[in-house]
Amino acid sequence: MELLRFITCGSVDDGKSTLIGRLLYESKLLYADHLAALEADSRRVGTRGGELDFALLVDGLAAEREQGITIDVAYRFFETDARRFIVADTPGHEQYTRNMVTGASTAEAAVLLLDARKGVLDQTRRHARIVSLLGIRHVVLAVNKLDLLGYSQDAFEQVKAEFLEFAAELALDEVTCVPMAATEGVNVVERNDLTPWYDGPTLLRWLETVEPSPRRGGPSRFLVQWVNRPDASFRGLSGRVLGGTLRRDEPVRLSGRTTRVARIVTMDGDLDEAPTGSSVTVVLADDVDASRGDVLGAAGDPPAAAASFRAKLVWLHETGLLPGRQYLAKIGARTVGFTATKSLALNEIGVDTVHFDAPVPYEPYATNRDLGSFIVLDRLSNATVGAGMIDFALRPADVRWQTLTVDKQARIARNGHRPCVVWLTGLSGAGKSTIADLVERSLHAEGRHTFLLDGDNVRHGLNSDLGFTDADRVENIRRIAEVAALMVDAGLIVLVSFISPFRAERALARDLVDENEFCEVFVDTPLAVAEQRDPKGLYRKARRGELANFTGIDSPYEPPRDPEVRVDTTVLSAEAAAEAVLQRLRALGVC
Repeated sequence: MELLRFITCGSVDDGKSTLIGRLLYESKLLYADHLAALEADSRRVGTRGGELDFALLVDGLAAEREQGITIDVAYRFFETDARRFIVADTPGHEQYTRNMVTGASTAEAAVLLLDARKGVLDQTRRHARIVSLLGIRHVVLAVNKLDLLGYSQDAFEQVKAEFLEFAAELALDEVTCVPMAATEGVNVVERNDLTPWYDGPTLLRWLETVEPSPRRGGPSRFLVQWVNRPDASFRGLSGRVLGGTLRRDEPVRLSGRTTRVARIVTMDGDLDEAPTGSSVTVVLADDVDASRGDVLGAAGDPPAAAASFRAKLVWLHETGLLPGRQYLAKIGARTVGFTATKSLALNEIGVDTVHFDAPVPYEPYATNRDLGSFIVLDRLSNATVGAGMIDFALRPADVRWQTLTVDKQARIARNGHRPCVVWLTGLSGAGKSTIADLVERSLHAEGRHTFLLDGDNVRHGLNSDLGFTDADRVENIRRIAEVAALMVDAGLIVLVSFISPFRAERALARDLVDENEFCEVFVDTPLAVAEQRDPKGLYRKARRGELANFTGIDSPYEPPRDPEVRVDTTVLSAEAAAEAVLQRLRALGVC
């Protein structure tokens, strides 16, 4: 039978879990042991005075049962004579919006609940927008708890009119409104005489008959997940069909070459064709170079590739999205560098310009969810921090490196020494600039080609447009990291003296140059000592509230975990610290 994935969503206490439990109960889909456990749980932790509390069938976490709310996404499978279902019961609290996004990401339909007494709330509108954003086009509005209003038709019609007026702004193909009382089972599975004025479908009938919009027809799309070569006699591409139907002998395009599908291999034998969702191994007629993350497509209509997009973003982490900060994005089976241009806080949704550090095959999310969606990862912790849906590419991926005759190696040969970034980080007043100046003086005296990028000096020109918010600090270091990388390409030893408070941006600077071309120097000075020195009077201003976002006072500093050099300026003089840096550079073969 056909499978329908749907979600339930709504505000807190609207009755989502109760509705699903009632749906399972009324559909006679509960085993005797489940009913016995439900009766026991209802007496022990139920909220209905000993009567069956259907929400307990879904709310599995102890915290959920104690608070009577849904926190995590709860999935349940059930089936009727007409269809199989997977339902995701998603949280109602605003702080759990990210969980709701998770549940909606694979759904084809949505049951949006509201309390008839409260009407259409901000959270109702928020969930409806997210449903539309994630490409769900079929929605049923379950106007619940109508029993508490005496099954008033006027109350139902008022809520229905308000929601339909709002929903007209959204990209929804169908909105059906159903009056119900989930605790009593009214219009959940069977029609009820308590609402004689309603002649529409019950909730279950709607679920059994709704026809999800086709998403992945059109030309064939096959995502390569693994190059399968068990021995010299066989080479296939294992992966999943993400769109259309892949057929044997079909002309296809991959890695800029046109070939044809020679075989579609499975454990049960070869196939003539593989529809969307099939996991198969494809053998091509020609030996075409391919790797994980490549997308094979119909020769007459292959997928495009690009690196810059307009996309919708949902931010899922307590630490907000910072423009210019380097993240990772996983799209299809490929992981690439990712940056955005705007800030988002936890649970916020926005439309933004995003950039990947390499072209990726894609299709708009509205056309193909798999090739049009991505998740955003933190570069250091690998935690999932956001999700995105591609609207369209901003420009084709045709910007390439220009080949030049005089390259880095030629400059290194002329200079007579290796280039390197010497990145000094630490609190204001730690002594970074003093140490950097001493190191450069020594290198210059030895005939080395150097340049010193100082945080204060750069803010007079290149970064004069930036302030001191977290976002501006990220952009400040991003620009300097790029400049330092260019100077390394010029064959220079470039000293960088910046507070650079965030590990992520220092990691970005390291990644921009080759291995052994980056030397991180942690000028380790305790806050109390730096504040006592306070050569520019900045700490005193920050303490008086005259200087906002000052590192160490009201803005964090993340010390390096494993720097190449650590100098403690409470026990070392500036000259001794500079000599420690020079010794490390000699060990690296820089000088």
